[in-house]
Amino acid sequence: MYSFAQTFWRQKYLYLMVFPGLLIVLIFAYFPMYGVLIAFKDFNVAKGIWGSEWVGFKYFHEFLNNPMALRTVKNTFLLGTYSLIFGFPAPIVLALLLNEIRLLMFKKFVQTVSYFPHFISTVIIVGMLKEFTSLDGLFNTITGWLGMEAVNFITEPEYFRTLFVGSGIWQGIGWGTILYLAALSNADPTLYDVASIDGANRWQKIKHISIPAILPTTIILFILSVGGILGTDFMKVMLMYNPGTYETADVIGTYVYRVGLEGGRFEYSAAVGLMLSIISFLFVLVTNKMSRKFSETSLW
Repeated sequence: MYSFAQTFWRQKYLYLMVFPGLLIVLIFAYFPMYGVLIAFKDFNVAKGIWGSEWVGFKYFHEFLNNPMALRTVKNTFLLGTYSLIFGFPAPIVLALLLNEIRLLMFKKFVQTVSYFPHFISTVIIVGMLKEFTSLDGLFNTITGWLGMEAVNFITEPEYFRTLFVGSGIWQGIGWGTILYLAALSNADPTLYDVASIDGANRWQKIKHISIPAILPTTIILFILSVGGILGTDFMKVMLMYNPGTYETADVIGTYVYRVGLEGGRFEYSAAVGLMLSIISFLFVLVTNKMSRKFSETSLW
């Protein structure tokens, strides 16, 4: 048995490689946690965080009693839930379909085309979306062929969630297949051969071989995705929404940005952010517990 000092010295180069990443995490992820104290203080820049007066849960109560809170929480939850329901299965389906393709060149072409939107910035994605949904854009051209009237989709509140979720799926579906394809590569090829000999069709192979191969990965990613339900893409919403779509587009992040940051109420925005983090953590805890109860896979 080696002592800690001996082990450290023997693996000093490995620790040296880890050190820069660990330092970045400490500086940008852990040290800033100190600033969460302003959520419980009447923050004054001149006095600093410690010098500011404690106000307890004042800003938490203020947000919960705000008439706008219910709308923003509802919009945030619905956007996150719809993204999970429709967006989470999409990469799984694509990965299963790609795994069935035997023509290698075509498979690589589909992968490349589906990966590409991930590397386009959100600003450009939203710009393209606004062009496609304008009165003379692609969407209205297609609906015009069907005899329907032109609609400026991006300015109509009833279409916001569909556009947000749909564009998110298009942008992330290809990139999301990477982990599932990696998990499928671990499936023993002889299992498919034996299944063919036994007369199994493609659907039966997918059901009994492919899906069980990616199930552990799927469960882990699902648990993490549930924790992100309230973490709606703030930048994308900011770029897409306008006062006319606040009814369905105004989420907690955009509301806090307008009221908390633009208004200089940093303690208020910190309180709301802390509340969301706690709720998201509870979502992860509950989902992880359910996963551990009904399967053999969980985060811990």
